[in-house]
Amino acid sequence: MVYRALTEQEYNDIESRIVYEDNHILAFCKRPGEIVQGDKTGDEPLPETLKAFIARRDGKPGQVFMGVPHRLDRPVSGLVLFAKTSKALERLSAMFREGGVHKTYWALCCGKPSPAEGELEDYLVRNEASNKSFVSAGNKPGAKLARLRYKYLGPTERYFLVEVELLTGRHHQIRCQLAHAGCIIKGDLKYGAPRSNPDGGICLHAREIRFIHPVKKTEITLLAPVPASWKGVEAYV
Repeated sequence: MVYRALTEQEYNDIESRIVYEDNHILAFCKRPGEIVQGDKTGDEPLPETLKAFIARRDGKPGQVFMGVPHRLDRPVSGLVLFAKTSKALERLSAMFREGGVHKTYWALCCGKPSPAEGELEDYLVRNEASNKSFVSAGNKPGAKLARLRYKYLGPTERYFLVEVELLTGRHHQIRCQLAHAGCIIKGDLKYGAPRSNPDGGICLHAREIRFIHPVKKTEITLLAPVPASWKGVEAYV
């Protein structure tokens, strides 16, 4: 198998963003704009880039396995887990489905949540045509229960830092529920932000992931560094 040749800059950049790696899994810090799975744009998804990186680094002449047990939306940054073996992929996929992987996000919001800490519970309906979710009545066709816990961490110069723990995994759940609660995420035009971010992303970051290793059975907690563009969050790191 021949993979795309990475430039030195690409190679070093990929290497610097690997948060954790062993024989079974790889945790990577994604940037806004990068895609976890291929889409209609034809842009190279991260698994293909990582395959090219590992093939070069490890001198692998054959095919590199890189399974995708979960994904992050294109404009979101932070931790993504990949599986390096089919066994790890099968087990991680089951863990994500069954709630065995605990995910914590940071969001830089245009509004301050009130109360400062609590749980949001809404029914969401996904509109395929607009690729957007809406809060609806629970008896509406297609409505799914969405739950998350949130905690206000503090202000920056112009925004408000909110920590979110996902309790369910619905389409655009954090974006939709926070916007509905008056806490629109910075840069998220789709859900009501007044302006976009320079990088085209939104200020939603997969900050922490905690799980039992699918093969070693040890508990792992991983943290992704906060994007440098998030001014004023240093005090909360």
